[in-house]
Amino acid sequence: MRRLKVLTWHTHGSYLHYLSHAPHDFYVLSRPGCPPGYGGRCGSMPWRDNVIDLPAEQACEREFDCILFQDDYQWEKDQFELLTPAQRALPRIYLEHDPPLAHPTNSRHPVDDPGVLLVHVTPFNALMWDSGRTRVQVIEHGVPETPGLPHTGELARGLVVSNHLARRGRRMGPDLFLQARQTVPLDLVGMAADELGGIGEIEHARLPAFMARYRFLFSPIRYSSLGLAVIEAMTAGLPVVAFGTAEMATVIENGVSGFTGTRMPALLGHMQELIDDPLLARQLGEGARRAARARFSIDRFSSDWDAALRHVTGTGGSGSRSAAAPTRQENV
Repeated sequence: MRRLKVLTWHTHGSYLHYLSHAPHDFYVLSRPGCPPGYGGRCGSMPWRDNVIDLPAEQACEREFDCILFQDDYQWEKDQFELLTPAQRALPRIYLEHDPPLAHPTNSRHPVDDPGVLLVHVTPFNALMWDSGRTRVQVIEHGVPETPGLPHTGELARGLVVSNHLARRGRRMGPDLFLQARQTVPLDLVGMAADELGGIGEIEHARLPAFMARYRFLFSPIRYSSLGLAVIEAMTAGLPVVAFGTAEMATVIENGVSGFTGTRMPALLGHMQELIDDPLLARQLGEGARRAARARFSIDRFSSDWDAALRHVTGTGGSGSRSAAAPTRQENV
């Protein structure tokens, strides 16, 4: 079967990189200076050849099989300013990366169109959004493993991975990170990590090996979608300590792949336990790796996306059963 030409945006670089494992060509809108949303192949990501820069003003001149939206302004503004009427009539997918933020249960999704496929990245997000008439599909994350990467846990410290943590408010838990850091040794990496005394940004290709030196990953998030950093850490063999909210409650199994709960003192105790006991950290890290391999494999992820893209474009294909036949309230 032929490869599909998919027009999309650079909304989350890591997700776009993993999405490109699907057997199709992704034309990513770009503008000079790489402003947010129009980065194309910018940054240090190890982009694959099927991620193709496309200057935004040239989009109306190209032929595509599908439009993949990933943010509200793309849906509400860009499609009318950058695309022709014929392009706007193409099969369309809206990839929603987040749970509802305005209100957890009463937020209506901005896409209300039975002709569009709305893809959520977690079952929790699909449960919480009011998706109206729009067809819903859940495609959970997928992350590739780094072959032969051992979890050494040589650093008796925990790691937090978050971009712009100081600027993102209570929802992402900067206060909880600072509170935890008063009790246990924690390093912070990510864009603008220095604003909270962190290390800085680590290139994506170097991140698995960088993570593997730590005893555990701590996620201070109160309410958000399931972050790729958590799955990347699990894949690298780190146990995860996190608040048991949103989808996280279904990912981490206490005493098997890490620790989860809603009481900070208990989580701090588990962090200290992992710092004091490197053997326990390795054992739980192997449990985390097994859980990630079973639920978040890149092969399953790319198969789900291949099936979804072929379904909306009517180009057939076997693909994954979970993505082959989206329904209005699937997995809700």
